[in-house]
Amino acid sequence: MAYRSFEDLEVWKRASNLAVRIYEELRTCKDFGLKDQMTRAAVSIASNIAEGAERDTKPEYIRYLHIAKGSAAELRTQLYIASKIQVISGNVQVELTDELKEISRMLHGMIRTFRKSSVKG
Repeated sequence: MAYRSFEDLEVWKRASNLAVRIYEELRTCKDFGLKDQMTRAAVSIASNIAEGAERDTKPEYIRYLHIAKGSAAELRTQLYIASKIQVISGNVQVELTDELKEISRMLHGMIRTFRKSSVKG
């Protein structure tokens, strides 16, 4: 399967940067359960993009892109909760949620492109 290295993908770069930002925002968080869930979800996005890229087939890549997209939705939910319980500010929640929505759109676009190319041959 011909593809660029996952390190070259803009969506992977953005997801990796987002994970770092989540760690930074939660550095002083004392709610260790929420902090753990959020950091795991954040790391999962970029990790699944990378793992899918290293798989041997398009269907496997698509599967991991779906998992990454699911982790993005999970993290968005956790950001809403974190904001409501004042673990993060509302402004940070909006900023990070917007970035997650864009990452999800990018992942959706990749999935759609891979599906179309699979149909063509």
